[in-house]
Amino acid sequence: MRDRLSGAARTARHRGRGHTTNKTSGMTNSTETRINARGTGVALKKSDLYSSLWKSCDELRGGMDASQYKDYILTMLFVKYVSDKARTDSSSLIEVPTGGSFEDMVAAKGDKEIGDRINKIIAKLAEANDLQKVIDLADFNDEEKLGKGKEMQDRLSKLVTIFQDLDFRGSRAEGDDLLGDAYEYLMRHFATESGKSKGQFYTPAEVSRILAKLLGITADTQFSETAYDPTCGSGSLLLKVGDEAPNGLTLYGQEKDNATWALSKMNMILHGNEIADIRKGDTITNPQFTSGGQLNTFDFVVANPPFSVKSWNNGLESDFGRFEYGMPPEKNGDYAFLLHILKSMKGTAKAAVILPHGVLFRGNKEADIRKRLLKQGFIKGVIGLPPNLFYGTGIPACIIVLDKEKATARTGVFMIDASKGFIKDGNKNRLRSQDLHKIVDVFTKQIELERYSRMVPLSEIGTNANNFNLNISRYIDSSEPEDIQDLFAHLHGGIPNRDIDALSASWDAFPVLRKELFYDIAREGYSKLAIDIADVPQAILTSAEFVAFTDTARAQVADWYAAHRPALETIDANTKPNDLITTMSDDLLERFKDTPLLDEYDVYEQFMSYWHTIMHDDVFLLMNEGWLNAAKPRKTIEDKGRKINEAPDLVIGSGRSAAKYKMDLIPPALIVAHYFASEQENIDRLTASIEEINRQLEEYIEEHAVEDGALAEAMEDGRISKALAAARLREAKSKWGDHDEIEALEHLINLYNAEVAAKKLFKDKQAELDSLTLAQYGKLSEDDVRELALDNKWQTMIATAVLGEVENLTQALVARIKELGIRYDETVGDLEAELTKLGSRVAEHLTALGMK
Repeated sequence: MRDRLSGAARTARHRGRGHTTNKTSGMTNSTETRINARGTGVALKKSDLYSSLWKSCDELRGGMDASQYKDYILTMLFVKYVSDKARTDSSSLIEVPTGGSFEDMVAAKGDKEIGDRINKIIAKLAEANDLQKVIDLADFNDEEKLGKGKEMQDRLSKLVTIFQDLDFRGSRAEGDDLLGDAYEYLMRHFATESGKSKGQFYTPAEVSRILAKLLGITADTQFSETAYDPTCGSGSLLLKVGDEAPNGLTLYGQEKDNATWALSKMNMILHGNEIADIRKGDTITNPQFTSGGQLNTFDFVVANPPFSVKSWNNGLESDFGRFEYGMPPEKNGDYAFLLHILKSMKGTAKAAVILPHGVLFRGNKEADIRKRLLKQGFIKGVIGLPPNLFYGTGIPACIIVLDKEKATARTGVFMIDASKGFIKDGNKNRLRSQDLHKIVDVFTKQIELERYSRMVPLSEIGTNANNFNLNISRYIDSSEPEDIQDLFAHLHGGIPNRDIDALSASWDAFPVLRKELFYDIAREGYSKLAIDIADVPQAILTSAEFVAFTDTARAQVADWYAAHRPALETIDANTKPNDLITTMSDDLLERFKDTPLLDEYDVYEQFMSYWHTIMHDDVFLLMNEGWLNAAKPRKTIEDKGRKINEAPDLVIGSGRSAAKYKMDLIPPALIVAHYFASEQENIDRLTASIEEINRQLEEYIEEHAVEDGALAEAMEDGRISKALAAARLREAKSKWGDHDEIEALEHLINLYNAEVAAKKLFKDKQAELDSLTLAQYGKLSEDDVRELALDNKWQTMIATAVLGEVENLTQALVARIKELGIRYDETVGDLEAELTKLGSRVAEHLTALGMK
């Protein structure tokens, strides 16, 4: 890369990385061209953009393996990015030469030699920026992968068209350029598609954020401080570390695989880290960051090394003093990477590394190394993660946190068992926002939670029984308490108080309710339900405590939202979404921290889930288009060539002339509820009327279409339509048919006519309401849009989600109380008495039949 900025200018620029905002979006304000600057049909919302981008690219892959195809897609994305950037950013560190831009690729569309032309374009760009063997690894003229002749010509032309549609020269959100985010999105999907053997180039973003936040980076951390990843893969983990520092960090990384190293170099540039130093080679046998025969040291180190490499020491000539605490076993390289990281740390450095659980408990040489590291105080903490998080392996892993600062004074290891905190996401497990936040909070604040975390003294770890084994299950029992069946209660009745006491979180919230539901019995330690089991749900839901609890939760959400509404209503191009969401979510956590029954992290997850699925895209729209334009309807995207078809929110007209609209910020339902409630009530009544007519039709047919029934002759293939009924009526009247049959057929036809009339009226009224709704969008003022989005949409949905958490917990309480009530409702004596009673009745019947 040619150095076209002075060192001071580059440093100043990168100190601001992650917090720059370009006020000039590439978007127009026209409703019809609101999709992007060209109006070419790619959805502006980030989620829609990335989804359509992935689908479009994936359709062109053909039989190529995802691990190979990613090189083509990500290279083209890179060329598109730097070409757009160079046109608008005079300080861009990437030079785009004549004949080496994305526009030159566009000019090559349809050319028989398109593959060769793209290769030459990329070669010019690479040569101009010293990026040879970085961006030119994918051969766009490879007939085996891309097809021959017309097939290659069409495939590459379509591929260029996909990226030609994207125009994000000025759009920024969350501190990263859109195409940088798109790069990460595509890498995650390629990692998923590539399978276990080829998906190791990418560490899930949630895990990367945890490692980055465990390092203790603060607002005072300077750009001159260094972060290092010795197995950096595609660089995403290293970038997350850099994002933690408001002033940025100086980034260093090394990667063994040539193609993955190239991905990392491109990733750094796409995320504004052009000066990151990413080197190529095997970290263990050929470390690149050395001086005077010693490893260079860094302030922060992170890594997700390949697990249990068997050939780690092939070609090892110098250990650079890394193995002073022991030589790792020849057939397992986990501790080789851990010791390399330790040696690469400055005297006060922090590190976080992902390794398989085996490093915590395996014996022999690894046990000796582990023991010495613990005695030195280097291991600050161990965090157990859920299984199946990573793309390269399904086995569970752990995070080992190393800290050289005050190591000699360390007297314990802080452990977290986070193995149960995840959600299923396709064929992988994924950490939720609440799982990430809880791990970081608990670790950084050293909070001890039952069945989750504790500070384990080194004296306990070093006992003869444990012998410096760090297996988390030795020190934290994360299993749920066993649900014990009480034989005494089964024999004599009553619910054990210990089962009721186990619901202490509920009684903290509803102390009086317990006394209303249960009463003590003569036997000590047992109680009985004071009401019928069937009445338990109603008793809880209508209790004064539950109503007050719900009102309090609602008020807490309202107060929290009111505190942040001024910031939300001033969202514009200068907004920093990452700062906004962090401030709001952390405050929500704090407000619910002391609320009984409710777990503040569950409440936090409700908000973050809404942020990720809806609100993030809304904020992004507002930043790029402003309040009024973001609320305007737009025509749906229907691109048959790329097989992208958006589901419309509103359809005006029918058939080929129908106009289909998307309302990204303000859904039609909000407009209807706010402005046309009475019209909607009329339509709801019509809907109920149609349903009632349908019910009458079904009942009448079922009653009279039986064998010898009045409608039996009109049935055909087990059904009777209006046409069949009318034909049979004409026949019956012409032959002076049965009076009851004629009357029944006439009644049935009247019902069918009523159904048709009701449906027509419904259709007309719905079309009328749809037209009113569409017209109302044009009448909205900026204040109207703010009210609809901020209050009717965001606040209402967030409050509903939080109160849904209250309802879930209440339903769990109801289910448990009913379970206990049913379990001990009948004693063994009651069952024996019932059995005796039934036996007597059977004997009486047998006697009556003359049997002994």
